[in-house]
Order: sequence, then structure tokens, then C-alpha cells
Amino acid sequence: MEDDRHLSGLTIPYMHRASYPIRSGNAIRPLVDGEPAFRRICEAIEAATHSVWTTITFMWAACQMPDGRGSPLDVLHRAAARGLDVRIIYWRPDPETESLKTNAFWGAPEHFERLRDYASPMLIRWDRAHPGYCQHQKSWLIDAGTDAETAFLGGINLNPNSMVAPGHGGKGQNHDAYVELNGPSLVDVHHNFVQRWNEASERDKADGSWSGTGSMSDLPFPIRVPKRQGDAIVQIQRTIHRDRYTNGQASPGGDAFDIAAGERSNLDQYCAAIDSARSSIYIENQAITVQAIVDGLHQALLRGVEVAAVIPADGEIPEALAKLAVFGNFTLAGLAGIGDDGERHNVWVHSKLMLVDGHWGTVGSCNLHRYSLFGNSEMNAAFWHRETAHAMLSSLFEEHLGSDITGMDDRAALQLFAKIARTNRLRLDQGDNGWQGLAFSLLLPPYHD
Repeated sequence: MEDDRHLSGLTIPYMHRASYPIRSGNAIRPLVDGEPAFRRICEAIEAATHSVWTTITFMWAACQMPDGRGSPLDVLHRAAARGLDVRIIYWRPDPETESLKTNAFWGAPEHFERLRDYASPMLIRWDRAHPGYCQHQKSWLIDAGTDAETAFLGGINLNPNSMVAPGHGGKGQNHDAYVELNGPSLVDVHHNFVQRWNEASERDKADGSWSGTGSMSDLPFPIRVPKRQGDAIVQIQRTIHRDRYTNGQASPGGDAFDIAAGERSNLDQYCAAIDSARSSIYIENQAITVQAIVDGLHQALLRGVEVAAVIPADGEIPEALAKLAVFGNFTLAGLAGIGDDGERHNVWVHSKLMLVDGHWGTVGSCNLHRYSLFGNSEMNAAFWHRETAHAMLSSLFEEHLGSDITGMDDRAALQLFAKIARTNRLRLDQGDNGWQGLAFSLLLPPYHD
């Protein structure tokens, strides 16, 4: 475990009730949007010498990796053909989530036919979630357990709409984020994969795995903590429904955790970070509907914290969230880019990230709705590192605002965001599409002055 004296100065608490400990010595790199994220992931796969392990929720048949690399399965097959240990855990929807099968590689007969066409030694297991929920983790672990180990985690699906930079081309674009992680916390991404692989719900079924005896073999848990790679403090946090997994073996340097009882360290960390905020909270999320989160934001606004939330511009704004607009220090925004037709088209905000007070952040698969916080399997990387938080905010605001925030503190940057988003909304309402960046205020009367 980390020396608590080393962590005593953290103004945003870490989670004691979690599968994984907080660890120092990490390097964490933001990757904004699908094309650059998957370009970097493909580069890491192509440089791998030992293994490629991934957890995949959705995989569109039409998805193509950047720079002519072909489909995700093409990339993974080439790695397996080089002799790498390639393992994939796919989500298999249940009757309650049947409607989500369309873009999931869930083990249908046609999916097995496609795998037979590859004649590939890829190892695959399918895994259900608790009924009505989703195995929603998105992670890529390269060369697990070796000195070259690296991981990627975030919210980006293998969706063709994620492979186009927001604001370029036309309709249907997604905005999202990943992080690349190196250092001691990699051992926990490794542990998570082993825990899921070994207890995947479908592993003993005739159609629950692929590649014969190889996919039937369990994996050993990691025994070695990777060496230091930087100075970021990181904790891998999860949502796991009770009774999904039973083996609570400790990750190296951590404590045994009763995983059979479930885990909610994502929810606990979101709430703790919001409650501890003193200057700024920046959120991007597909949905902000859990009342505990909204109540926490309300209290932060009362304390004078500058708060900005970016959500999808399509659909209704939750009333509880809209009511926060009575505060002048709250901005609720969407994104819209210029299409080939010269018109503005909304960009779907699929990212799941939060940055607080300019030095803490979390990026992962966890939405702020009841599914992600109480039932899905989710995984985020929470980090305490000013340089990473600023690098992520700078990358986001370069895209969203068309502005350079170098030299600004977190509060000033969010105030600039609020100013530009509100100005853009006024220009949009006047029929002027030539506004700055992508962000525009979503606040409508009676919640917007």
C-alpha cells in the first residue's frame, strides 16, 4: 500500500473502499477523440512483443481503424498471426438488453462465421452483466506483465462515428476520450482483465468462447507491480454489480476485496471530488441524471465553484440539471460542428470525464446515470496530477473553443468557456453558423437569461 503520509496532502480524497489501491509513479496521457486514440492504440499493438488483451462492449461492423488499417478484428488478427497472445472479452447482452445487440459482437452465428474466415488464433470469451445491465468497460492492455506494458482506457466505442474529428465532415460525429497509462497502476488494469476473463459468464457454454482449448484456460493473477514511469498518482476505480465475480484475490500491493458484494468506487469518487471542489468542476458526460451528483453540483455552486458541464445537445435536458442555471457560475453546453453542407450539426458527447480544481481528474467508461453508477461493469482511471489535468483541459478547449488556455488557471479557463459558449448560443439563435469552436450554451428560457 502507498504510505499514507505521502498522500496526506491530497485535497481530493481517494477511495479506501475499492478493489485497487492508490499508486504513485505513473505517467498518464490524455487522448481526445477516436481517431488519435485508436491511432495510438494501433501503434502500441503493432509494437507489441508479447500480448494484446482488450475488453469490448460495442463493435460496429462498419468500423475501420485509422490510416487504412482495416477493421478492429483485422488489427487483432494480425497481432495474433505474429504469435502474440491476443485475448478479447466481449459483452453478450441478455433478454433485458436485447435491443443493444445490433452493434455488439455478441457471438451470433454470423460472428462465428466471420471468425472462421480469419482462421485466427485469437482467444475470445463472452461475458454477460447482471440482468438489465452492460459489461461496459473499454480497455486495451498491451504486453501485460512485461517491462513494455501499457494500457488504454476510456469511453470510446469501436464506432465509425468516433473515427471522424468532431466538427469535420457532417452529421453523426462522436466526441470522446481515452487515457494512456504507464507505471504501477497498470497492475490493476491487468488484475481487472484476469478477474473478468477467469469468471466470464459464458466461458463454459458451447458458444461462449472462441479458439478451442486456448480460450478455455484461465489466467494467473499478476504478481509484480510495474516500475515507476512518471509522477502522477492514479487509482483504478470500478463499478461492479454484486454476484458477478467471486475471486477477491488482492492486486499486488493492495488488500483483498469482497468483489462478490460488488464495488461502487466510481460513484464514491465522483461524489467525493465534487464535494471537495473549491475552484472549478468541468464535466463531460453522456448523461448526468443521478440525483446525488446533481445535489453535489448544487452545493458546489453555492460555494462559488465555477462549474461547466458538456452533454449531448440532442434530447431533453434533465430538469434537475437545468435548474442549476439559476447560478451565474454554471454553464451547460453542447457541441456542434460545421458540416460539408455549411450547416451546424450536433456532435454526440460520449466522453465520461471530470476535472476538478485544476489538479484532479477521472477518465473512463462510467456515465453519470444509474446504469453506470449502480449496475454496469465500468472502469475509470482517477488521477491526482496538475500537468495531466491541464493537458487534458487544454486539448479539450482547443477543440471546443478554438482557444489556447496555456497560462490560464482552471477557474479562468472555465470562465472563458462560459463566455464563448453563451456568445455562440446567441449567434446560433440569430442564424449565424460562423461562431468560434464547437461549444454552445444549451440553457433555454426560463433557465437562461
